[in-house]
Amino acid sequence: MMNKPIIALDFPGEQEVFQFLNHFEEKLFVKVGMELFYQEGPDIVRKIKDLGHDIFLDLKLHDIPNTVKSAMKGLARLGVDLVNVHAAGGKQMMEAALEGLEAGSVGKRPLLIAVTQLTSTTEEQMQKEQKIPLTLLESVLHYAQLTKEAGLDGVVCSVHEAKQIAERCGEAFLRVTPGIRLLGGDAHDQKRVATPDFARENGSSYIVVGRAVTKAENVVEAYQEVCRLWEGK
Repeated sequence: MMNKPIIALDFPGEQEVFQFLNHFEEKLFVKVGMELFYQEGPDIVRKIKDLGHDIFLDLKLHDIPNTVKSAMKGLARLGVDLVNVHAAGGKQMMEAALEGLEAGSVGKRPLLIAVTQLTSTTEEQMQKEQKIPLTLLESVLHYAQLTKEAGLDGVVCSVHEAKQIAERCGEAFLRVTPGIRLLGGDAHDQKRVATPDFARENGSSYIVVGRAVTKAENVVEAYQEVCRLWEGK
């Protein structure tokens, strides 16, 4: 059975979040990112969990290992289902993140994944601004391999790298792919985008969908269309 699409709750505050969630009778898998978490704090996570939804807490931790370990220990207590760090923080930092999650979890620990390269990053930007003299794919595969060596569950990547990551790191290694749009939709600030059916056919484990659903005229219909394409119906 395919995993549910992860819906990005990129709203400025609690009121907009619950206006959106109230449209749905079913339980969703949602993403709480920096915008919402930094406005509303941990309480927003608890309130969404109380409604029965699964949560990807997308804070992309990147700091010295001890700080990340302590932060993850605290985040684990929120009972979220998926959290992330930046792979650029290094293997030791990722290992520390995993230790913190395991120490803070009551019961099953959240899945832990690492961001390879942001889907807003182009190869030209990476080479010029990060001074990485590789192709974008080579950089992403390197970070994916490092993430696997650190013991994490998978990576955030674009759909266009998911298949190669599965070949390099194995099918069980998660590929969580943002930048998902419906055909004809606006790419907004994403550079490496794809449709749900393209993602399904090209190695994504989970897809993250934002404005294609949250800004739709009918959010339930848009969500159902994403699900239909993702599930291949």
